[in-house]
Amino acid sequence: MRLLNSTVHPDLGLVKGKGLERIAARAIVLRGEEILLMYTERYHDYTLPGGGVDQGEDLITGLQRELSEETGALNIRDIEAFGRYEEYRPWHKDNADYLHMMSYCYLCNIDHQLGNNALEEHEINNGMKPVWLNIHAAIQHNLDTMANNPKAGMSVERETFLLQRVVAECLSGEPEVYQASIGVMLSA
Repeated sequence: MRLLNSTVHPDLGLVKGKGLERIAARAIVLRGEEILLMYTERYHDYTLPGGGVDQGEDLITGLQRELSEETGALNIRDIEAFGRYEEYRPWHKDNADYLHMMSYCYLCNIDHQLGNNALEEHEINNGMKPVWLNIHAAIQHNLDTMANNPKAGMSVERETFLLQRVVAECLSGEPEVYQASIGVMLSA
């Protein structure tokens, strides 16, 4: 799968020490300019549904499981590779110095009606919920969160980058220009 971006978190510096590898599968479900996302109250951001692929699980099976668990998506189909995002970021658990995260992103379709989701306890505690939202509004919201919310999670930059790539590659028309509230212009 093509590499969309590779980042090293600024707090990490050089990637050295013991690393923890994590593979994730993330879903891109579009209906025109509406996209299915997860809103997380704790971080006040929007993310693509998906998450860690279990040991022995292939990427597509992990994608289907995560999308169903988080959103209640039914009849997940027409799965097509979009790209992968690689990141290195600080990690302070499991006796590791950094996390090497590989996020494999897939375009897919689902039934219009969502079923029951099955969020994990930490997802419930963080106030996660599935929402359909205009993709441009989600990007602007995340940019505002990055600029103004000291509690912003480390994943919001990845998610905003991915949403901007979806706009640039999957939606027709002129590229959008987003205004970050700190006054920096970012283009999709």
